[in-house]
Amino acid sequence: MTVQAGLIGYGMAGRIFHAPLIHATQGLRLAAIVTSRAEEVAALDPTIACVAEIDAVLGDPAIDLVVIATPSETHAALVERALNAGKHVVVDKPFALSLAEARGLEALARETGRHLAVFHNRRFDSDYLSIQAAIEAGTIGRVTHFESHFDRFRPEVRERWREDGSPGSGVWFDLGPHLVDQALALFGRPDAVSADIAALRPGSAADDWAHVVLRYAEKRVVLHASLHAPGGDAGGTPRFMVHGTGGMLIKRRLDPQEAQLIAGLRPGDAGWGVDPDPVEHHDTDGQVTLSPAIIGCQERFYAQITDAMRQGSPLPVSTQDALATQEVIEAARISARTGQVLCLPLP
Repeated sequence: MTVQAGLIGYGMAGRIFHAPLIHATQGLRLAAIVTSRAEEVAALDPTIACVAEIDAVLGDPAIDLVVIATPSETHAALVERALNAGKHVVVDKPFALSLAEARGLEALARETGRHLAVFHNRRFDSDYLSIQAAIEAGTIGRVTHFESHFDRFRPEVRERWREDGSPGSGVWFDLGPHLVDQALALFGRPDAVSADIAALRPGSAADDWAHVVLRYAEKRVVLHASLHAPGGDAGGTPRFMVHGTGGMLIKRRLDPQEAQLIAGLRPGDAGWGVDPDPVEHHDTDGQVTLSPAIIGCQERFYAQITDAMRQGSPLPVSTQDALATQEVIEAARISARTGQVLCLPLP
């Protein structure tokens, strides 16, 4: 059985991430894309149908899986339409704009008996996989401080929906879900959340700086995202810094797969996912050991989606995991607005 997929949206997310990764997945066929960019679709694969209306995908009985790669404000409504049309769904992050919306979609997925997964592709990044493996191996003992940065240098505000101040715009909705999902996959739900989220660039209508602390009984997890961090893309601020009872881990550079996809590299090509930046292990005696980074493999997200639909195996990101991430996203937004520390779970 080949799973037939329809992609809604061919902007950056659809064009750079979803379409190439779907196209590279055995047993999964990208049958149709809802977009006006017919020439670009034909360049990817002339057998992919380019359609103008969402209903052309939702109403096609041959389409098994609908992938939603549209502006964040539209996610919840489109997921609801796709589930009600009997489709399995992958939706780009953020899951929704509120926890209430996300809970409603999870309930609808259960009611319709359809798979619903959020595209947390960064679980398959080389930087995260390398840090995860070192932590799980006990390299630095018990973790006491975990710091995760997603910093970029974009000093000029650009004219795009991610930065225009509309619902769903801003760095916390854009990069925050990646940071939160990775932290929760490692440590589970925190006891409480505190946050400072701001717009710091001149003329910025949406938040472009976020500093969020997840509070656990015996550790603190710091999540930071900025669009005004010179050298952030180049490891000027470490991507990960982890303190433990037996030393410290540092991973300086961001996983290369996004840059590779933009450059036209695809899964299976030579060098795909290879990260030349090693993990530094600083032990308690001050000695530093360098370990090669694990190869990134974002294509595994859609391979696992396909296996879930064909064989009933687990989704790469469960709907419950996606709800947990949405809860922290919302708690951080409330904390930043009110100055309060938010205890979890939220009502």
